[in-house]
Amino acid sequence: MHKNKQLSKRMASPIRIGIVGYEGVQGLDVMGPSDAFSLAGSASPEEIAGYEVLLLGLTGKAFRAESGLTMIPRCKLENALPLDTVIIPGGRGIRVNPEVSRRVSEWLKNSAGSIRRIASVCTGIYALAPTTLLDGRKVTTHWKFTRDIAQRFPALRVDPNALYIKDGKFYTSAGITAGIDLSLALIEEDYGPQVALAVARELVVYLKRPGGQEQYSEPLQLQVNSTDGFADLLPWIRGHLRQDLSVETLAERAHFSPRHFCRRFKDAFGVGPGEYIENLRLDEARRHLSASTNSIEAVADSVGFASADSFRRAFERRFGVAPSVFRGRFAATAT
Repeated sequence: MHKNKQLSKRMASPIRIGIVGYEGVQGLDVMGPSDAFSLAGSASPEEIAGYEVLLLGLTGKAFRAESGLTMIPRCKLENALPLDTVIIPGGRGIRVNPEVSRRVSEWLKNSAGSIRRIASVCTGIYALAPTTLLDGRKVTTHWKFTRDIAQRFPALRVDPNALYIKDGKFYTSAGITAGIDLSLALIEEDYGPQVALAVARELVVYLKRPGGQEQYSEPLQLQVNSTDGFADLLPWIRGHLRQDLSVETLAERAHFSPRHFCRRFKDAFGVGPGEYIENLRLDEARRHLSASTNSIEAVADSVGFASADSFRRAFERRFGVAPSVFRGRFAATAT
């Protein structure tokens, strides 16, 4: 009952959202959430108070996004009205300009106690992480920066595949468009699934996207020195994915015993040969699914899977979506 009373009270007037802006911000990290929140009132099938979105600046002056788009803040961070939720967008400015990161971090640390929710989009985490408010919490960011964040801030529990994560009052999201996924989740939290669904329909996006961000990222390219014994083997594997790639076959080709081969391979790549080859086959299958109209069975066979069922299970385990769903979303050929 107490929670319902609080929710009704929040819905009696617009929920005030502060989005932090700065020179070199990623424009879509600002505009995606801003448009999602602003649509809540007009798109909703029911009467709600909606949101008041404020763009907050480090100064009162206009600033430019990475794309060159000029944005004008409503007010300075220090002069912001009481805020229910704060969102820190990502961008080159916050990653490479220590003064920008420091200013935002200090303001967050001083203001966090009076803010109900604090969220970072993409690399906005570079300003939120230094506050230590995320220490011990599970977080995510754009797939390109998860390793760097994990190294810089070892107290964080970084999930490289999640589109967004909630841990307590803190929310972190993956790159760029994942800020819209996060915003829809916040709208659903405030006003329920029907309102969030109405906004998603207006934006023509999933209310809850299946799968994680690994399905969008480039496959990891492992760099191997020519002296490590595998330089000739790796191109051969890539060109023979349909063939028998058992440990015994590969070990013989590399002139090692199977046991020694497995140990040397894992030392070089961080994973065993079976997992490495499965990842190669899945990456190749992903390209086939995006560029051809061959059946799922034909794609599975073309990259060396024993059956379509084993391929489907492996693909969904790796990318979080079924091959047919991936093809429907990313196929280059219209059917």
